Amino acid sequence: MNNLGEVCHLSGRFREAEALYRQVIVVLEKALGTEHSDLAMTLCNLASVCLEKQRYAEAEPLFRRALAIKERTLGKRHPDVATIVSNLGIMYHDQREYAQAEPLFLRSLDIREKALGAEHPALANAFHNLAKVYFEQHRYSEAEELYGKAIVIMEKKLGPEHPDLAHTLSRYASLLQKTKRKAQASGLKTRAQTILRRNAIVANQAVDLRSLDRQKE
Repeated sequence: MNNLGEVCHLSGRFREAEALYRQVIVVLEKALGTEHSDLAMTLCNLASVCLEKQRYAEAEPLFRRALAIKERTLGKRHPDVATIVSNLGIMYHDQREYAQAEPLFLRSLDIREKALGAEHPALANAFHNLAKVYFEQHRYSEAEELYGKAIVIMEKKLGPEHPDLAHTLSRYASLLQKTKRKAQASGLKTRAQTILRRNAIVANQAVDLRSLDRQKE
């Protein structure tokens, strides 16, 4: 049920996803209790749906409940904790509450760096999120340093054609545009768009192949 909820969530069917997640939470609470790690995962999934719909007042207590469970069951330095902390940061960032988002992103970054190492893709994601906060506060030099670090990790660990890299390149290009480096910005924007276009073509080809497989069956 949780997996089906994730499929609905990813395909934009938020109402169906939410209903499934809520059913899963009821089942898990009855079967496994209120402190199980699987429950925390589904609470996060439900919170993410609320976040997508900008229902921040509903998302926050769900994230915080999930965070408390993970901290108690796994400890405060576990990568899963960093993920939920980051999600809380995203929630505040989306509301332009940068003073609350920044320490959460810093905490997530610190946990990931110490638990996963200096070149893990999750660390690149943490750099990207924190850089967005700095960028939107016009702290361009701090943001640029972080975007640079994220790009280096992504190119090395995810490859030069990964869509996550394209999104970071695009954000970095916006920074370059703001700081009057238009030629560099244009080059990065073009590269980011090319990566995303190639990934879209691959995704469409994969869908076509799956359709053919079903027809054969």
